[in-house]
Amino acid sequence: MENPRTIRVVTYNVHKCIGLDRRVRPGRIAAVLRETDADIIALQEVVSVETDAAREAHQARFIAEELGYDFRIGENRKHTGGAYGNVVLSRLPLGVCRNYDITWRGREPRGCLRVDARLGREEDAPVLHLFNVHLGTAYVERRHQGRKLVGDGILRDSDLKGPRVVLGDFNEWTRGLASRLLGEELCSADVRQHLRTRRTYPGAFPIMHLDHVYHDRSLELERLTLHRSLTALVASDHLPLVADFRLRAS
Repeated sequence: MENPRTIRVVTYNVHKCIGLDRRVRPGRIAAVLRETDADIIALQEVVSVETDAAREAHQARFIAEELGYDFRIGENRKHTGGAYGNVVLSRLPLGVCRNYDITWRGREPRGCLRVDARLGREEDAPVLHLFNVHLGTAYVERRHQGRKLVGDGILRDSDLKGPRVVLGDFNEWTRGLASRLLGEELCSADVRQHLRTRRTYPGAFPIMHLDHVYHDRSLELERLTLHRSLTALVASDHLPLVADFRLRAS
């Protein structure tokens, strides 16, 4: 590309849009995301209930409409009668969408939502393959999920032609097998280098590193930040992790 462009991606566990004040406020989440000015947003723990009673009940659609973005849902299970799982929001044109089942036996259903975004309005513009994940809380469970992610069915799928980004809530506060496998397959966004800390969770007083970003070498990570506005500190127990990439010239 003669003029490589910058892409801003965000990962954010919104905790069902329940803030630290225990109020369900999708509008507050939308306000936080508007502050980040992202091109593509990966959300975890989103509840989307089809109802005429309250527009906010379908959290994915409500947040997308508030921002003027397109959206895709990766439903992993039902919660209060609605779809519960990962969501991708984008102001870039979206293409292929697929939700991979990475559930480990006997544990809560988990998924990896793949969404392809075109990095420009031209039909021949490069395609970014974004994988939004929320791994399990058990050690053995995450080992299984890490192996599945880097397998031929997901990250090594021969149909993938553009750069890959894997991001989300990994529930892995130490360097386990999932982190190691993804670090061997892709580049890991080193939070210590950019944030001068290895902790991202909880938002108000971080003591663990749960939110991760991995990317292909064809993407240059220019900046990595935790978005810490006053609204963000209350809206969820996580903070948005914001990554600015530049697609390297080929």
